[in-house]
Amino acid sequence: MGDLGAELAAAAADSGGAIWTLAEDPRDLDANVIRLPAGDRIEPFDGPDLDVLVVVLSGDGVLRTDAEVVTLSEGSAVWLPRCARRGFAAGDRGLAYLTVHRRREPEPLMPRLRER
Repeated sequence: MGDLGAELAAAAADSGGAIWTLAEDPRDLDANVIRLPAGDRIEPFDGPDLDVLVVVLSGDGVLRTDAEVVTLSEGSAVWLPRCARRGFAAGDRGLAYLTVHRRREPEPLMPRLRER
């Protein structure tokens, strides 16, 4: 499936976004590694209609929800209930985290990309 440590090491320090995605099919889970460079943020948004588990792989930062501000560091694990509002901000060392959730069906109005 993948060596997440190697994926993190290979990603440039200033790169952000999804640096790894679970691609095996068929599957019932989705998983992604998201990386935010130091000082970057994902503004608060309403989450999907499913529970999400977040595990911090490296760095530090904060997670803002409607209910609280959670300090994140390597090894932190946070459960986000479905539709929960969330926003992430990376600290001085950047932030990389794994998200895991039940696989969603493609949106009916959204085209699905396929590999050639």
